[in-house]
Amino acid sequence: MRQVTHTLSTETNGPGLYEITGSVVEWCRKQGMQEGLLTLFIRHTSASLTIQENADPDVRHDLQDFFNRIAPQNGSYRHSAEGPDDMPAHIKTALTQVQLTIPLLNGAPALGTWQGIYLFEHRHHRHTRRVAVHLMGD
Repeated sequence: MRQVTHTLSTETNGPGLYEITGSVVEWCRKQGMQEGLLTLFIRHTSASLTIQENADPDVRHDLQDFFNRIAPQNGSYRHSAEGPDDMPAHIKTALTQVQLTIPLLNGAPALGTWQGIYLFEHRHHRHTRRVAVHLMGD
């Protein structure tokens, strides 16, 4: 049994779902493991991770629209020190995931046909987001 870690950096340019599947798959393949457990953990409180459909972009747009309705930027929030988009971003992160655990099968994450791994950016400004990656297996 081996363990390896990595930090994956992704540049974002405002709200949206940024697909990171390719980077994750490539890194896993380079590790030479066939079976194991992959964990991804985003190290931020205003962005999240999700597994979503990667075929129809309307899914990503509808998700963004939904989250903007339930956590609008113009809500009456106490926390506003970091700008009007910060508290809605924290709410969206609380309602989604900061960690994903995915089996590694045949050297790759065991994703379904239409599944992709996404970094879900909730802030309106450019950011460099970091995802801690941990792989354990053989």
